[in-house]
Amino acid sequence: MDLEASVDSRARETEEATVLRFPATPPAKPVAFDRHELTQILNLYGRHVADGEWRDYAMEFGRDAASFAIFRRASEQPLYRIVKTPALARKQGMYAVIAQGGLILKRGHELAQVLRVLVKKPRLAT
Repeated sequence: MDLEASVDSRARETEEATVLRFPATPPAKPVAFDRHELTQILNLYGRHVADGEWRDYAMEFGRDAASFAIFRRASEQPLYRIVKTPALARKQGMYAVIAQGGLILKRGHELAQVLRVLVKKPRLAT
């Protein structure tokens, strides 16, 4: 009987110790600007660089949002940040332009419409 009891107890131990491993979910890809979006942003950036207003930029791609920061000088805080947050696509709009103090200047569903807040208005030359 001792032999049968030890075999049964070993069988129970192996049944209890069996762990099913599920495949790990792949890490989420970071949010990024696509080629069309970057073209629109860099066209606007290039015009302001040519006017001497902006001098540097930085891009950050995170799990939740992508950001394009615009600087007057490299050592300062960004003047503006253009942020893409796909989680807000169905709510307020996935794109936003945020000023230096954190004020949201414009938010919307289309990047071109949101970037209009940064376009300089034409002046009358005298």
